[in-house]
Amino acid sequence: MSALQRWLSGFSGRRVGTDSTGNVYFESRADYLGYGRKRRWVIYAGEVEASVVPPEWHGWLHHTLPAPIENPRPLPWQKPHKKNMTGTAEAWTPSPRGQKSNHRPVTAGDYEAWTPGS
Repeated sequence: MSALQRWLSGFSGRRVGTDSTGNVYFESRADYLGYGRKRRWVIYAGEVEASVVPPEWHGWLHHTLPAPIENPRPLPWQKPHKKNMTGTAEAWTPSPRGQKSNHRPVTAGDYEAWTPGS
């Protein structure tokens, strides 16, 4: 299906640009079903995962920005865009109660098990 979509995207839309990861962005040539605006879509370079779309293109896809941001200048406090790592070994997990490790002590004294009917 992806190969067919890539081929048809050239006929039904115009190519707007490509991001740093190789995703290609398109916009329809005509207004979409009378909504008064054009349909916008992305063809992913690799895994089809919405979190790989960088913020400057996300705003354009959702009609928040009229045009994608050209050469965004990162602020000193900004980190580079990273896809959603949930469900992978690189997922962030908080340490319990400010401890240095991610392992809870066997007996901490602050937990009392609940049993039904008690």
